[in-house]
Amino acid sequence: MFHIFGFYKFKRLSGLKKLKKTFQEKLIKNHLRGTIIFSKEGINGTISGKKNNIEKVKKSLKNICKIKHFDSENNSTNNFQPFHRGKTKIKKEVVPIGVQVSPSQKFNNSIEPKKWNSLLKEKDIKIIDARKPFEYDVGTFEGAENPNINNFRDFPKYLKKFNKKNKIAMFCTGGIRCEKASVYLKNKGFKNIFQLKGGILNYLKKINEKQSLWRGECYVFDNRVSVTHKLKIGTYSMCSGCRKPMSIQEKKSKKYVEGVSCPKCHDYLTETQKKRFSMRQKQILIAKKMGKKHIFQKEFH
Repeated sequence: MFHIFGFYKFKRLSGLKKLKKTFQEKLIKNHLRGTIIFSKEGINGTISGKKNNIEKVKKSLKNICKIKHFDSENNSTNNFQPFHRGKTKIKKEVVPIGVQVSPSQKFNNSIEPKKWNSLLKEKDIKIIDARKPFEYDVGTFEGAENPNINNFRDFPKYLKKFNKKNKIAMFCTGGIRCEKASVYLKNKGFKNIFQLKGGILNYLKKINEKQSLWRGECYVFDNRVSVTHKLKIGTYSMCSGCRKPMSIQEKKSKKYVEGVSCPKCHDYLTETQKKRFSMRQKQILIAKKMGKKHIFQKEFH
């Protein structure tokens, strides 16, 4: 059984190169996979492995970065390792939106999952799904609107359509994208902004399916592809051609070719790409028959 720990913290950090090197070594030493992003404005990451090894790295992060509590934590389990490797990165922002966030700018606008349902049912509430379009297509909340943008840096342009008096409820996978968007709106004079605490993952973990306003599944950026209530693994697969999630229905399409394409990309891939992907899939299948793993093989559930 693999434990998965997702977290973020907005905190002024320095010595990023040293942090990157230190925790790259700790991931290797503790046999952990996933990604940790360091920025001058904070930390964002998801790592997976044995529970006691995750606790060691978690404790080190808190001690070295002088953190008492993370702004958000998500814990779940899975029967296979959901990440291909362990890596640490340095970025200008933990989530790129073009706005730096400091702890002093944050404000108390997080809504617990149990109160979220009541908020969404309020009159004139504007519900915003802050994720990318392909994530939105996998699942979302009733009545939610998606900005339909592929780069989070374009999110501020989308937010210009709203009035400062609008009551806005925002959500994303783990909460960090909404955290940054909330600060941006606050700086623009918005006051009635609310975000789902811990994001969709926290909601799906805590809210019973019968009481849930969530429809569909939640896309996650690892080998699980999607999760459902109680963070159980979902039904989506990953297309090897466009790296987008595929539903069971899409896999029944004539445009789905294992290891090559899906209905989303079949008509857009060049013949050269299709031949290359077909050759890669053939090599993977040969390696499997021999009980080996091909260099390009990336197993998804």
